[in-house]
Parts: sequence; structure tokens; C-alpha cells
Amino acid sequence: MNVRLEPVLREQEPVLQNLMQFYIHDFSEFWAGTPKGDLLADGRFEAYPLASYWTEPERDAFFIWRGDVLAGFVLVNAYSHSGRPIDHSVAEFFVLRKHRGSGVAVQAAHLIFATRSGVWEVAVARKNVAATKFWRKAVAATPGATEITEIDVTTAEWNGPVILFRLAG
Repeated sequence: MNVRLEPVLREQEPVLQNLMQFYIHDFSEFWAGTPKGDLLADGRFEAYPLASYWTEPERDAFFIWRGDVLAGFVLVNAYSHSGRPIDHSVAEFFVLRKHRGSGVAVQAAHLIFATRSGVWEVAVARKNVAATKFWRKAVAATPGATEITEIDVTTAEWNGPVILFRLAG
């Protein structure tokens, strides 16, 4: 299977915003009982704040491709949900349902990790049980990953497991 990452160019932001609609839709089930994730009057979710991904050096956006088919995206930044010093964080990660369970997501995760050495963090929303299982397996199978640690975070800013690991340069 030919999975690859491609940097999202600034002029491709509308494509990424379109994919964000699917991502937010999938994620909205975890926001039941809150106003977060409600549709706007035009039938769309609120636009995701992406501008910093083209202006801040520690942020990157990538499309995930399966062959010639757009299959998802990944956003990387340096924000720590754990409060521990990190170098990189998976901010958002999305693979279309059609491609889930096929190995695309694991390959994409390994490709993104291979772009940078240092301490990585993957924070997963507590209610997203499937993502927690996925990330535990994906990180454990990441070539060169050491010092793998999982901590449970419950703060006003985050609620869920946070997986940390190191990749040598």
C-alpha cells in the first residue's frame, strides 16, 4: 500500500477545511450535551483555526494520501497537554472511515513521526476509546521509539491519556 504525506500549502487551506468538516463531524459524538460541535446556520461546523500552520515554525499540516486518493490529514505542533517538555505533538489526526482498519493510519503515523526526532506527545480525548487503542499500538510499533510513557491527565484544559515517547535523530 502506497501511503504518503504531502505538506499542505497555504493555498490548499480550503481543502483542509473541507476535511476538517468530516473530522469535526466524527468527533462531535464526544461533545454530546455541550454546545461544542453544533452546526452553524449554514449547515457547516465552525472553521478550524489553521492560519498558524503557515506562520509558526513548529507547526505543520500534512495531507495523508493512499496512492492517488486523499485519505486524511495530520497537524503537528509543539503544544504539551501533559505539561511536560516536548518537541512535537500530534495536534489533530484524521483518516476517512473508508480507509480505517487498512493500515493507512498506522503508516501515516509512522511517516509523521519519522519527520522529526525528539520527544513526541499524542493526547487522546478520554471518550475516544478507539483512538486510544490505535495510538497505543501505533506508538508501540514506531521504529526507534523509546521511553514510551502514558500518563492520565485530568485538567481544565485536557481530559484523557497522553502518550509520550522519544525518537533519536
